[in-house]
Amino acid sequence: MRIDTVKFPDMPYERPDMEAVKAAVADLTGRLERAADYAEARAVFLEKEKYICHISTMSSLSSIRYSIDTRDQFYQAEDDFWNAAWPEAEEYLQKWTDAMLKSPFRPDFEAEFGTLMFVNAEIDRRTFDPAIIPQLQRENELVQEYSKLIASAQIPFEGKVYTLAQMGPLKTCPDDVRRLAAWRANGQWFKDNQPELDRIYDDMVALRTSMGRALGHPDYTALGYDRMGRNCYGKADVERFRAAVQKYLVPVAEKIYRRQAERLGVPYPLSYADEALAFRSGNPRPTGTPEEILEAGRKFYSQLSPETAEFFNMMLDRKLLDVLSTEGKQGGGYCTSIDDYGVPFIFANFNGTQGDVEVVTHEAGHAFAMYMNRDRIPMSTIWPGMEACEVHSMSMEFMSWPWAKDFFGEDTRKFLYSHLAGAVTFIPYGTMVDHFQHEIYARPDMTPRERHDTWKRLIGIYQPWLRLDGDIPFFADGEGWQRQGHIYQNPFYYIDYCLAQTVSLEFWALLQEDRKLAWDRYMAYTRQGGSRTFTELLQNAGLDSPFDENTLRAVCEKAAEWLEKYDLTGIE
Repeated sequence: MRIDTVKFPDMPYERPDMEAVKAAVADLTGRLERAADYAEARAVFLEKEKYICHISTMSSLSSIRYSIDTRDQFYQAEDDFWNAAWPEAEEYLQKWTDAMLKSPFRPDFEAEFGTLMFVNAEIDRRTFDPAIIPQLQRENELVQEYSKLIASAQIPFEGKVYTLAQMGPLKTCPDDVRRLAAWRANGQWFKDNQPELDRIYDDMVALRTSMGRALGHPDYTALGYDRMGRNCYGKADVERFRAAVQKYLVPVAEKIYRRQAERLGVPYPLSYADEALAFRSGNPRPTGTPEEILEAGRKFYSQLSPETAEFFNMMLDRKLLDVLSTEGKQGGGYCTSIDDYGVPFIFANFNGTQGDVEVVTHEAGHAFAMYMNRDRIPMSTIWPGMEACEVHSMSMEFMSWPWAKDFFGEDTRKFLYSHLAGAVTFIPYGTMVDHFQHEIYARPDMTPRERHDTWKRLIGIYQPWLRLDGDIPFFADGEGWQRQGHIYQNPFYYIDYCLAQTVSLEFWALLQEDRKLAWDRYMAYTRQGGSRTFTELLQNAGLDSPFDENTLRAVCEKAAEWLEKYDLTGIE
């Protein structure tokens, strides 16, 4: 069986012997250090790339299969194994990195493979010391604890029991009483599990702070930025972006929600339950079964371009999507790669909402970018930084607009309006998530109540359209951040979505004027993979930086004008 035809269920998994892995990496490092010329050093480098590619594949297969069913005892044991194994292997991988950075053939490597891998290697080297291996292992355990807790949610509602993902459609039900009850039931599960959620996050903050201090920082923040691989912007740039969001985006979002309150006939500010309902007749829903949604995706990608047609047909044919919401499945969604096979994999939880279609466009945007760059060497340049990756996905969502009717049928007009409005209103929320984390890690000794109060204060700055009364205690008490998995699992990640959403709105504006130019720039951006920094990728594709205040102001004005003029006649 050829490796380029293997379907996901048929990909074999085998736990590697980590002692053998350490020995192999140590041997490769020694051979690199002893290389007599560039040809020999290059051969060792390519051998190491192939070897780590295989180890990464085993790790990915284990992680994917565990996330599909966290009750699977075999893959739970494998997940435990990898949580301990990767931090131990990191010591040996760092020695390889040191050898590469010190290599007399570094100019030759840079000439052939680019300088960015060395820039990123310098950043990566700052994130590790053998002394923090036990803390890294413990961090992995805590992330797993949070994931398992979220996946285990069983929420009683109307005589049935639901997972968190399955509660999604109920939380946007047009019936006000039922919708509010769904939000209360959802919030009550978090309330019931709050001692455990608080305990896990207490441990995470203390652990990450101790790692930051062990590596010479006053707290975790600088280490967090390095772990995110930020190579072209820093904390001051993010602070300027946050200020621009408060200045330009929050007022636009406020107007959007004031109009929503008028449409719904409810008081302003909105409750959380009313914020979730865009139209009195209900939010846009995809038409058809999950299988039909995927087939609509096949049509979209087949007609968008030859490259996307090849890509999505391959994804479906090789069963590289797992999208049904099932018991025991981890929450959320993601895209990852299975490197030996040169393919991406999409994990999601369809629940009958607009988000199902956004999986087909958003996560597949990530997957398409990976597929286009699957043969890049080194492996580290297949994917760019996280903020750059999110541009692929969020912009692909807007590329799908001409095919919206295939996904939404009679709800197409609702979708177009709510999709753009949602993109605009998301940025303040996402920016608040980032602001919250900066405050938490600057004051790691906060009590759980102080964290909740911090979140509640920031809601007043970034989401002034929300009413914090006693309707839904979990949210009214400033505890809603605990449902945002990124805060637990990927600290400082969330601002990447906001930066990327700003760029995606640039693409949206360009699509209104010239679809061909927009697609050409999208492909120019995507084809670079991770070969450049985020700001260089944008510049090379003729796009503006989200760190320029004028960029945010311009996209805000265009989106606000479109939303104000959009004809919602006949839509309740």
